[in-house]
Amino acid sequence: MPKPSSAGILLYRIRAGALEVLLVHPGGPYWQHKDAGVWSIPKGEIEDGADALATARREFREETGSPVDGDFVPLTPLRQRGGKLVHAWALKGELDAASISSNSFSLEWPPRSGRQQEFPEVDRAAWLAIGEAAEKINPGQRGFLEQLQRHLASTAPEARS
Repeated sequence: MPKPSSAGILLYRIRAGALEVLLVHPGGPYWQHKDAGVWSIPKGEIEDGADALATARREFREETGSPVDGDFVPLTPLRQRGGKLVHAWALKGELDAASISSNSFSLEWPPRSGRQQEFPEVDRAAWLAIGEAAEKINPGQRGFLEQLQRHLASTAPEARS
């Protein structure tokens, strides 16, 4: 059985000459007190036969409450430790991280309690400087930050501002 694939958007901006990326923190009780290495680009599973970029755009909207459009820059897919292949696109843009709204999921909580509770898929988002983002992002996605930096370094300065 093939490992699942997911697709997401690495939203970035330049503020005061510094690169910042938007990352999201997973919701739910398991992730509540975890920080370093658990943040992610907004992403979700690609269903059989679905277009990866369309999936990435849909998942961004579901996890942040905001649609995205523009010049998507394809990044080389990366395989996370669990085997999932993640496809990503970089996109320059703006978003109020404090105002995100995510879809939710149901989970029996506490375990074996018989009670179902709703939790947001994403409980918060933040714009992070590239160094801090490298510490917080899932290690299997860290390469997307490096690819973005290489892409921006290879473009004209006016394309970055």
